[in-house]
Amino acid sequence: MGRMKIYACMGPVAMLFLFSSCKLRQTYHSPEMDDYSKLYRNVSDNDTSNLASLQWRKIFKDTLLQALIQKGIDHNLDLKTAATRILQAEANFKQSQLSFLPSLSINASAEALRPNAIQSTNTRIYELFAGASWEADIWGKLRSSKRAALASLLQSDAYKQAVQTQLIANIATNYFALQAYDEQLKLTLATLNNRKKDAETMKLLKESDVVTGAAVVQSQANRYSVEVTIPDIENNIQQTENAISILLGQSPAEIKRDSLFSENIKTQLNIGVPAQLLANRPDVREAEYQLRNSFELVNVAHAYFYPTLTITSQVGFSSNNLNQFFSTSTLFANILGGLTQPILNNGLNVQRLKIAQAQQEASLIAFKQSVLNAGLEVSNALYSYQTASKKTESRRQQIAYLQKSVDYTKQLLKYTSSTNYTDVLTSEQSLLAAQLSSISDKLQQLQSIVELYRSLGGGWR
Repeated sequence: MGRMKIYACMGPVAMLFLFSSCKLRQTYHSPEMDDYSKLYRNVSDNDTSNLASLQWRKIFKDTLLQALIQKGIDHNLDLKTAATRILQAEANFKQSQLSFLPSLSINASAEALRPNAIQSTNTRIYELFAGASWEADIWGKLRSSKRAALASLLQSDAYKQAVQTQLIANIATNYFALQAYDEQLKLTLATLNNRKKDAETMKLLKESDVVTGAAVVQSQANRYSVEVTIPDIENNIQQTENAISILLGQSPAEIKRDSLFSENIKTQLNIGVPAQLLANRPDVREAEYQLRNSFELVNVAHAYFYPTLTITSQVGFSSNNLNQFFSTSTLFANILGGLTQPILNNGLNVQRLKIAQAQQEASLIAFKQSVLNAGLEVSNALYSYQTASKKTESRRQQIAYLQKSVDYTKQLLKYTSSTNYTDVLTSEQSLLAAQLSSISDKLQQLQSIVELYRSLGGGWR
């Protein structure tokens, strides 16, 4: 004959569902900043078109640079590490989903009882049963845990996008720096060749008593002052190639590149409105997902103060005779409802709540700081580009006039006595400094575009 045991606790259950009507769980809302419109300094453009919405291939047209960026995306080790964080977060999220399902177990046992004062014969009991346990999510603890895990998953995805955005910017920035070093080396070698010719000319003019011995030694010193800078430039080239190689996830190697002055990023530098940073910048979204995770964990901490309803059930066979073990008479089943109310661990729950609330406050501060930093970076990059652009025409004029100054002083030195080699030396040094500055201006212009694109949140699409 089957044995059926059913224990119902309808009173406590009804009371729990009555209490559940109270709204304990808070709903998350995105935090409000004081004034998004003031994030960009001295910018009043309300055009919503945004540079960050463009795919990185539309920004960087240099095919060699495109190949490097793609290789970096495919093989960069930091990006691969970020991908593993997503896998971990996915596993945590799936784990939080499984908490809504009952836990299942299968148990088998055999027990032999020796005779005692009451029972005179040996008794054997054989049992095989399956059990299930399920926690009713009345106070939303499991739901809040699931939302916290989802926020962590989205946060890890935003982190990977932020790593990719920074990776693209680093590759492009170093690529343009490498091109600038090439231009510096090319200019320095050409200048060195001219200084060697100047030194030979000074020797001839000394023999003709046009200049003194001081001019000869000055011309030699002028030549070596240029020559001594070449090893440093070559070292910069090597180190920048090595840095790019590491970004590509490979051993240090030579990097193929085009020339600096052939680079021309043709696009409208539209920065959109500041509020778009929340959607475009992965690091800002990452900070908000962290805030959302902390918010939900506060909800979880609140839920620990309330009773837990756990429903368990068992079904199986129990018999003292193996020959009749699977007969209907040995079948049994039971259902139990358990109610657990924390009493002595309220101190632990209070501290858990305080920790969660402090973490939420820290996450809110970090989010606001990330938004302010984003606005700062956009403002700096935009002004840096504008500064470099303003210098372009003035620098061109400066170099043209300095070139004429060098030519004139050399002619005067040869055919008149109204000048000396010091005038030539001064004009040559000024010309070289201006030419090197021209290279720096071009580099600043290109790198500021890269930084503007990154600071607006471009590169992860």
